[in-house]
Amino acid sequence: MTDLLHPIEIDRPTRIAFGPGLVGTVGKWATEKGITRSLVVADAFNAARIDLLDLPGDVTVFGEVKPEPDIPNLDAALALAARVQPQLVIGFGGGSAMDLAKLVAVLPGSGQSLHEVVGPEKIAGRRVALAQVATTSGTGSEAGSRALVTDPATQNKLAVQSRHMIADLAVVDPDLTLTVPRAVTAATGVDALAHCAEAFTSRKAHPLIDLYAIEGIRLVGRFLARAVADGSDREARAGLALASLYGGFCLGPVNTTAGHAVAYPLGTRHHIAHGLACAVIFPHTLAFNAPAAPEKTALILDALGLGGAPDVLAASHGYCAGLGIEMRLSGLGVSQSDLAAMAEEAHAIRRLLDNNPREMSRERILAIYRAAL
Repeated sequence: MTDLLHPIEIDRPTRIAFGPGLVGTVGKWATEKGITRSLVVADAFNAARIDLLDLPGDVTVFGEVKPEPDIPNLDAALALAARVQPQLVIGFGGGSAMDLAKLVAVLPGSGQSLHEVVGPEKIAGRRVALAQVATTSGTGSEAGSRALVTDPATQNKLAVQSRHMIADLAVVDPDLTLTVPRAVTAATGVDALAHCAEAFTSRKAHPLIDLYAIEGIRLVGRFLARAVADGSDREARAGLALASLYGGFCLGPVNTTAGHAVAYPLGTRHHIAHGLACAVIFPHTLAFNAPAAPEKTALILDALGLGGAPDVLAASHGYCAGLGIEMRLSGLGVSQSDLAAMAEEAHAIRRLLDNNPREMSRERILAIYRAAL
């Protein structure tokens, strides 16, 4: 059976506003909808600039989103939502804020707990409007139907997927990313790259998504180094914002593979930012999967300007290191003694590893951690 004969369903935000200066679109849209009571879910930095949203009526802010949100962080946001009873929930920030906003939009008043909705399509519905405003270029969460929250008891990420968590409005204003520091720009840019590359080489890859995946990789190859070198480069920022959005398009119907599975324990156990964790792991899983997807791997390297490189690992590792990313796990506080437990946890993430083009054993994951140490 060819890829074209595999059925696929694609869900997108009802409305997407992309371009510099469009952050105020959410306020105009809310006014058109007659919204008078909103709840903004944001990190501390973005909570201080909610005036940019130009929201009408009463606006409440939950400005305590953590970089790797956990259940207590979500519970605090849900408690505020239960008190405020918003008509509109807005995620304003990176993937963490937007993921929490999705859950805040669907759980209050639903009679469902977080653990009851973990997995695909278990959410009963949504009674409030949902808007997402991205302020980083990496996760593409503004376009997606998934939300991830860490369970402190197990140190695992709980993944919720539902069409009810797709935004009514997604705003991608690249000018909001002009303040993102160089190191974060680099790491989140590689996260967007990983979304596209993993979807492109996945067992579930589909021509309809390949289109977004390879173009997202080309955009990263063209603009990421520029944005890292000069954060005020507005064209580069816009290119990365589009790459991130395309990566978000890849996540719904195809999703990521081993790269994200292997990266997750770095965030849950060591609180390494998600983009950075993905960047450290990306070259290793790209190289591991190359024998199973040689033609697509060659296209990925070409799109990054690395065409013809004889060693996939060396080329992709050099690309990430050239962006100034710390590529050693030891440099990020991970010790040798942590690796076996991390490999065990990563190997259990079947929802991603089962998408991988090559079977990846626990021992292979451990070998990747050791190589990255």
